[in-house]
Order: sequence, then C-alpha cells, then structure tokens
Amino acid sequence: MGMCLPCLGGAADDVVVTPDPDTRRRQLAEAAEKRQKETTYRGVKNPEAVERKKKKLEEIEKQAMTTSVSGGGGGGLKWQVG
Repeated sequence: MGMCLPCLGGAADDVVVTPDPDTRRRQLAEAAEKRQKETTYRGVKNPEAVERKKKKLEEIEKQAMTTSVSGGGGGGLKWQVG
C-alpha cells in the first residue's frame, strides 16, 4: 500500500489550475476576436488598405444619406412664378 503514495504525490505537481470565470471569459473573447480577424482577412495581402476603403465608402454613403434627407438633392417642392 505504501508503494502507491509516491505516485500520487507527484501527480499534485501536474495539476493545471484553471483561472477564475471572468479571466477565462476574457481569454475566450480575445481568442474569438483573433479567429474572426484571421478569417476575415484570409487571402488579403494588405488588410489595412481594405479597412481604409471600407471606412471611406461608409463616409461617402453617410454623406449621400445626409444630403438626400436634408433635401439638398433637389427632390423637394419648387416654386413657380408666372
């Protein structure tokens, strides 16, 4: 019976301590963001250029929406004198 004790004593050193749930949740979220970023830019040589183009297109679209809502596009009522 005494022969089993040395085996069990060494096993305590091999135990991996799991982090608290908040730390674990943060690590999982970071890993998910990293995986998502890697899959998004798979095959893209310059991801920064792609991001700049996306932002530029969004700004142009936002300006177009702003001008069309404010009536600057000539879609409003016109006065006729005559």
